[in-house]
Amino acid sequence: MATPGATELFPGTCLIVAAHPDDEVIGIGGQLARLPGASVVHVTDGAPRVEEVVRRAGFATPAAYAEVRRAEAQAALALANIGPERLHAFEIADGEATDGLIDLAWRLAALIDAGDIDTVVTHPYEGGHVDHDATAFAVRAACALLRRDGVRVPAIMEMTSYHNAGGSLAAGVFLPATDCPETALALTPGERALKARMLSCHATQRQTLTLFSLDVERFRPAPAYDFTRPPHEGPLLYELLQHARMSAPEWRARAAAASTALRLDAKG
Repeated sequence: MATPGATELFPGTCLIVAAHPDDEVIGIGGQLARLPGASVVHVTDGAPRVEEVVRRAGFATPAAYAEVRRAEAQAALALANIGPERLHAFEIADGEATDGLIDLAWRLAALIDAGDIDTVVTHPYEGGHVDHDATAFAVRAACALLRRDGVRVPAIMEMTSYHNAGGSLAAGVFLPATDCPETALALTPGERALKARMLSCHATQRQTLTLFSLDVERFRPAPAYDFTRPPHEGPLLYELLQHARMSAPEWRARAAAASTALRLDAKG
């Protein structure tokens, strides 16, 4: 059987929900030009509100950092023929998506409903970054809210991010999930060249982006998650790298509290 292409994996109107500017290029950049009408959400603005981190990146203020990251994202997406009118920036601070899970779920639900979205592509729940996990939670919560109201719900597909594997960062591969077959799309020379150009637009993230391959992109249908449990045994990557302003147990407690407030099951 032939490997399905982008249009088969992501049929209809596609929305990519990425935690940070550049996550969509990392995960699905090689396919974006093949998805006419695709739009992108950046949940955060990519600028932490930590003075030391902002200064180390070469900026005087988080606002200045966020402005540059927005311009980088627009330049990258323009290469895949996605104009600024199809980019939705929620402008949450980098690292703080978990602080507003309820509002984030409702915002995504409204956007999905208004856009008549057929397929959502987003992050897996893997403990790589708190914002990735918050985005994974919020997409599923948004779809659950729509389903509860009798609204047609899009299919949820996942793109790879990164996670802890024995104390090291594993990028571009998924944690195992039962009954969720993966599709690996090998990028053609033209797709690799385009993705490289898109990544090069994100100059502020140059060092981090060297961790990701240009050769293949992997996707799968979203599995059912229990957000009250860790995604894997042992420490999560953001605990090891100190990405988070909160502990992993606190993250899960916030996800559980948001599910209760939304009257949803955190397992889903």
